[in-house]
Amino acid sequence: MAQMSEPLVLLPDALCDARLYWPQIADLSHDMAVMVAPVHLGDRIEEIASGLLDVLPRRFALAGCGFGGMVAIELQRRAPDRVVRLMLIGSTPLADTPQQADERDRLVIKARAGKFDEAVAGLLPEESFADGPFKTEIMALVRDMAKSFGSDIFVRQARAMQRRRDQQAVMVKLRIPVMIVAGTQDTLYPEKRQSVLAELVPGAVLRMIDGSGHLPMLEEPDALCAAIRDWMRLPASR
Repeated sequence: MAQMSEPLVLLPDALCDARLYWPQIADLSHDMAVMVAPVHLGDRIEEIASGLLDVLPRRFALAGCGFGGMVAIELQRRAPDRVVRLMLIGSTPLADTPQQADERDRLVIKARAGKFDEAVAGLLPEESFADGPFKTEIMALVRDMAKSFGSDIFVRQARAMQRRRDQQAVMVKLRIPVMIVAGTQDTLYPEKRQSVLAELVPGAVLRMIDGSGHLPMLEEPDALCAAIRDWMRLPASR
């Protein structure tokens, strides 16, 4: 295997922590330095990204899932000399549509009204996961991670997503190795939308993971590890 020099930074989805990436940490840490950074320490995506730049390595490969992918794009925009490659897993550079923003308002109301489980189910609905043998366990882990953050962080991250800017112009200008990854059964970020995203970036690689929904790191962990290794082997500049 070729030497993999830059460390890998993983950003979790909303209401998720390092447990989201346990399989990747266990597998990939044999070959490279791996760290998971939090994406809940701020009220806006710009603030979250600014705080992360104070603690992340000088140069690093960056992969983010969902909300973490949105933060990853902002990190690349702010520090293009530090982010040497980018992976987005079930994410988007687009701003919220009015309909999406309204739905987040409804979920925020539920979270504040003591209906936290319903709010979480609205953010990561059951149909966004594939019908695999471990679906029940994965959904239980997602709920457990969400409870560890609570309603205040739910509201903070929902507001950050509502306020995020459209980053398509950033994606078009990228000249680093980029891989767009998503599960073939992800209803939140369906394949057609991910294909359009990949076409935005010159030379981007689209990797759809069969048998996975929104969280391939848990649903098809070996396939995601293989995708990350392939991405890390891509030439570092074009």
